[in-house]
Amino acid sequence: MNDRAALLKGIRVWLALFVVCLVLSGATAFPLVHELRWTEDLSRALSVPEHLPALMDWIERVRRGLDTADADYPFLLHGTDWLAFAHLICGPIRGIPSWWSVIDMSFGVFGPIPLYVVRKRIKRLEALTAPAVPPAAVAVSG
Repeated sequence: MNDRAALLKGIRVWLALFVVCLVLSGATAFPLVHELRWTEDLSRALSVPEHLPALMDWIERVRRGLDTADADYPFLLHGTDWLAFAHLICGPIRGIPSWWSVIDMSFGVFGPIPLYVVRKRIKRLEALTAPAVPPAAVAVSG
């Protein structure tokens, strides 16, 4: 496999990984009610209430809120995938702890890493596929 083919393959793999992670992060917004129930059950099994009572209180509070929204106002759950964008502004107003907002925004922090790798590979690919003689020099000599 030559350098160009290897770079193209690497770019495609990194972009596919990024898209898969993006889809997974969005897909987790759909089963929120079930996910939070599982999180609560797992937290109890791991003795989280004894070691981190504030975290357990927050998980229980959010689960109760989601249960109520799901039962009485299920249309509200449609907008949960946009909440991460509002946390910087509305987090304190909604009573969302700052550490929770940091977790929600982590994709924005780590997401650029694979995109940076892809950008570097694209630049290398451009250098490999660039013409040996600049187009301006061809026009002048031709």
